[in-house]
Amino acid sequence: MSEAPGPLRRPDTVGQVFRVFNRMALQGFGGVLAVAQRELVEREGWLSREQFLQTLSLGQVLPGPNLVNMALMIGDRFFGWRGAAAALAGMLCVPLAIVLLLAALYGQFMHLPVVAGALRGMGAVAAGLVIATALKLVGTLRGNVLGWRLGALLALLTLLGIGALRWPMVGVVLGLGTISVILAWRRLRA
Repeated sequence: MSEAPGPLRRPDTVGQVFRVFNRMALQGFGGVLAVAQRELVEREGWLSREQFLQTLSLGQVLPGPNLVNMALMIGDRFFGWRGAAAALAGMLCVPLAIVLLLAALYGQFMHLPVVAGALRGMGAVAAGLVIATALKLVGTLRGNVLGWRLGALLALLTLLGIGALRWPMVGVVLGLGTISVILAWRRLRA
């Protein structure tokens, strides 16, 4: 399934915003980005792919978790502060209860090899979901003001800086992010 057909839809109620974000949080435990793209763009049709990427980009530069920032922005877009509160509650309430329960259980069973193996497996699945989402969204780079070549170069430099050279992520993102913003601003002005 690709992008939502026809015009974008909007949620009917604040309760629907809560339910959709709660469903996302529960489906994507440990890797909500892939689920968020599928739910918000493909299933609910509340955002286009471009709007999803714009909201995600803004969510990444704001302090706090990306998807929590996105939930606040999307909830606010449709229902103001009540929508933002509903989206935030949907993202956090049930997952918080589950995490607290799992932490208590982990304290009791952390010495078992099967528990360590399960955690390694969950990490691999989360990484796969993030890669799959990136591949789905790479086509939108064609419409980016920086162009796909410069966008790919900046992504590669980010990977090199953080992954290969082990530079602090904050410094790499602030440095390359600042360069990206300046380049985009200049191209938009021209």
